[in-house]
Amino acid sequence: MIKVGIAGFGTIGRVVARHIETSELPLALTAVSAGDRGRAETAMAQLRTPIPILDTAALVAASDVIVDSAPTAAFRDIAETTLRAGKTLVTVSGAALMQWPEAVDLARAHNGRIILATGALLGLDAVRAAAIGTIHSVTMVTRKPVKSLVKAEHVVRNKIDLSGLTAPLKIFGGSAREGAIAFPANVNVAAALGMAGVGPDRTRLEIWADPMLERNTHRIVVDADSARLELAIENVPTDENPGTGRITALSIVAALQDLVSPIRIGT
Repeated sequence: MIKVGIAGFGTIGRVVARHIETSELPLALTAVSAGDRGRAETAMAQLRTPIPILDTAALVAASDVIVDSAPTAAFRDIAETTLRAGKTLVTVSGAALMQWPEAVDLARAHNGRIILATGALLGLDAVRAAAIGTIHSVTMVTRKPVKSLVKAEHVVRNKIDLSGLTAPLKIFGGSAREGAIAFPANVNVAAALGMAGVGPDRTRLEIWADPMLERNTHRIVVDADSARLELAIENVPTDENPGTGRITALSIVAALQDLVSPIRIGT
């Protein structure tokens, strides 16, 4: 039985917890941590059996695997504590991981492991395979509903007015690394794509605010010596947080299932 702790008990963490609770696989939910203990205690009512709410150090000590579903700002503390303990970290924070590459060395030094769950972006198996050969270029165009971007750091910092928008507006163009710095909570998929393919500095990214959209959309074109890939996905946003797709939490659940399943589909 693998003991799973969830760091961050918000939109994503609650979905993951419910799936673990109902799973027939050898996964056991041991505890959670939360920035807002009161909200976490209220959300705990959705579970069949209440579990402890611990600080990060105690959560890691009680678990074999830590699911990071906390805000981006908490990533480094959670990751460092988990990896120094030689445990496995499952996260969707590709942007935060890309900005702290030393995490890989830390995992190696302490026999820890990092699993970047990427279910919000299809085709990474093919991109990783293409990267074994030669990839000439990778371009990603992300279009999001205005409500998904109004609180983004880049938008707020640069005072980009999205109110009353009647046509798509390009609000960013650059590399995936630059995008991760500008939008640390909005471009995890671009960060994952960059790390899987030609690297974040050679992966080109555009971000558009589109008032006509209800879903977060991504279109990716990969030109390689082995194949040309054109990938598109429309993610249904969660009701609680329009910037987070419903498939994100399910991506983490799938990654956990891979840890214990007798068969793994995909690279």
